[in-house]
Amino acid sequence: MKHEQLPGDAIVIRGARQNNLKNLSLAIPTGELVVVTGVSGSGKSSLVFDTLYAEGQRRYVETFSPYARQFLDRMDKPQVDAVEGIPPAIAIDQTNPVRTSRSTVGTMTELNDHLKLIFARGAKLSCRGCGKPVVRDTPHGIHGFLEKNSPERISITFPVPIPKNFSEKEVEELLQRQGYTRLHSRSKTLLEVVQDRIRMPAERARVTEALESALRFGQGRVNVYSGENQVFRFSADLHCPDCDIHYSEPSPAMFSFNSPLGACETCRGFGRVIGVDFGLVVPNESLSLQEGAVRPWQTASFKECQDDLVKYAKKRGIPLQAPFRDLSEKQKYWVLEGEPEWQSWKKSWPGTWYGVRRFFKWLESKAYKMHIRVLLSKYRAYTECTACKGPRL
Repeated sequence: MKHEQLPGDAIVIRGARQNNLKNLSLAIPTGELVVVTGVSGSGKSSLVFDTLYAEGQRRYVETFSPYARQFLDRMDKPQVDAVEGIPPAIAIDQTNPVRTSRSTVGTMTELNDHLKLIFARGAKLSCRGCGKPVVRDTPHGIHGFLEKNSPERISITFPVPIPKNFSEKEVEELLQRQGYTRLHSRSKTLLEVVQDRIRMPAERARVTEALESALRFGQGRVNVYSGENQVFRFSADLHCPDCDIHYSEPSPAMFSFNSPLGACETCRGFGRVIGVDFGLVVPNESLSLQEGAVRPWQTASFKECQDDLVKYAKKRGIPLQAPFRDLSEKQKYWVLEGEPEWQSWKKSWPGTWYGVRRFFKWLESKAYKMHIRVLLSKYRAYTECTACKGPRL
């Protein structure tokens, strides 16, 4: 291979003779997804695993100390003239040695550990209520904001909640002993205490000192009112002052589907849930509702459900003779999911159609019976989690 034929960024292999390779030379572009294909015995594994990966792993291991190398599995040096431009390599075999549904490529290669740390330390928090960034405000940062956005006159205040075992008068007396005699507003559970009234622009030291005191007595919260009844709310914690929502400090466990802190509450970090497989419930869509398209209701035990379906379908104008596949998506949803007005069996039945899914939920309440568990197992399958859509977080 000539040097002038090489692309800009590439891994160059020269004279590979590993196993059944016959003095092979080639360039593999980096930063792209490259697939090696070929018939059995053509040398795919010899090129990728025994040559490319072996050399990358060997060079990576050589960067460790002699003490650390003795604990690492090292592959033999491949038979090749030269390998240029190769980065550290990771290989994933076709067989998964870790037989658990919580194992992924990220967990096997330990890349998840680094990704969790990146998100915990580098991610930006946004309020789930208003969508605004949630940051820790400091007196110097608030002062810089006020210099750019506040009018001439401002009032720096801090909130003081009234405890249940204290009266409003007792709280006011405690504040007066500490020198706070002016209130901006009051309610049954909260007093808004004035820390200082300032005409902007003012001395930086005075504004900063007032903000520090307000944050200290306001337990990390301070409000700045302007003359036009405009209010700027700040917080020294991970707290959205507008929505009054507190957030905990981000940790790597919050971004792990193998941790209760970060796993989806619906699927518990598996990405799938055991639910009703409507493909098994309606196995033959060429049948109509009248002919028994809903398979579980064609037995003597649940014939009443088939009668209910026919009864309510006539009332709602759902075709009973048309094949199930010819029904509209709205009509299929009515059959399978029921009517949105449904609340419970006591409040909604009779009068509201329950649907196939609520029928199975009713069966689950009877799952202590063996024949009910057998019936449920016939129509259950793993489906994608509707809450997280599979990512598990």
